[in-house]
Amino acid sequence: MCFSATANFVGSGVLGAVGIVTLTKVKHRRELLFASLPTLFALHQFIEGFVWLGLDGVLSAKVAHNMGAAFVLYAQGLLPFLMPLSVMLFEQTRARRRVMMPFVVLGGLLTLYMLWGLTAYPLRVSVERNSIVYVNDATNMTWVAVLYIIATCGSLFFSRVLIMVAFGVENLIILLVVIAVKRYAGTSVWCGYAALASVIILVYFWKSAGNRPFKYIETI
Repeated sequence: MCFSATANFVGSGVLGAVGIVTLTKVKHRRELLFASLPTLFALHQFIEGFVWLGLDGVLSAKVAHNMGAAFVLYAQGLLPFLMPLSVMLFEQTRARRRVMMPFVVLGGLLTLYMLWGLTAYPLRVSVERNSIVYVNDATNMTWVAVLYIIATCGSLFFSRVLIMVAFGVENLIILLVVIAVKRYAGTSVWCGYAALASVIILVYFWKSAGNRPFKYIETI
């Protein structure tokens, strides 16, 4: 996230609280992965706080690199798969889940490519204009960015849950703005704002408590 280690740690604490409350509202195992996203984002922001400490010289450069690798592993390696999977699991009918399956498959393939790239090529971590920049020669490519957008946001637009569509719209807008304005630090900046946007997930779980759990229909 932009600015400093303090911003990351404070944001992580707030999101951690949001995540815990969200998890208490879970009423079915199919809801669990989607409800876990705020908590995962909180952990993600916490990790980046240590990247800042390493880059600021408070901790060693090795800490900055290792924690940066952990941050990118989630942002680029796992999120493209976890996001569509969590949305697909949440849907009530098999027909709707079938529509979302291509996004899960795309996310899985993208995850495999990202993991290969992150292990085959060195990761460079630095600060530029108050943001952390993560550079990997295999993953920092335009075609990868396009597929990443499709994988992480696409399935949300096919959900019958309106709040998920809203979550998808917000994340897509933020992602496009980040690419246009601050692409050099896109991984850090977008993940920070996507984490904040995950408050929408808490609002949904809180307000829909009386309507869940859904009747998950396997035959339709």
